[in-house]
Amino acid sequence: MKSDLLFDFTVDKPSKTVVITREFNAELPLVWDAFTKAEILDQWVAPKPFSAKTKYMNFEVGGRRFYAMVSPEGQERWSVQEYTSITPKTNFKMYNTFADENENRQLPGSDWDYVFSEQDGITTVNITIFNESLERMEKMIEMGFVQGFKMTIDNLEMVLENLSQR
Repeated sequence: MKSDLLFDFTVDKPSKTVVITREFNAELPLVWDAFTKAEILDQWVAPKPFSAKTKYMNFEVGGRRFYAMVSPEGQERWSVQEYTSITPKTNFKMYNTFADENENRQLPGSDWDYVFSEQDGITTVNITIFNESLERMEKMIEMGFVQGFKMTIDNLEMVLENLSQR
């Protein structure tokens, strides 16, 4: 098992962009599913002790995922992700905004671009997040986005390991 997997996390405030590159010791179809199927996303996408719950997800161009991160006390922080482009097993793009429980969006949002590739059983995911405003990006960072995202990637590694053993 490869233990020196790449994990690069770069915050570029002048361009309002976050770039994340991460390798996974799993085949591309499994990693793709982990990012595109609600039942798998809900297992890893929230940093512990939070959990994630998807109200609905329609993974197609123009489709959306409406989900919440739920605190141990039951507080919900909702988001809407609208899929703007999908090239199966290679790339998908989405527009992400925070929202209330009735799906009223809190603009501005951010554009996410996911690129997937595999070599020798190691799948690389490149994620570029462009924020519409520096204020939104700074708010995300203040809310613990960097630490939280790293925690979710640890969750994802465990989920991938469990799924690959099936």
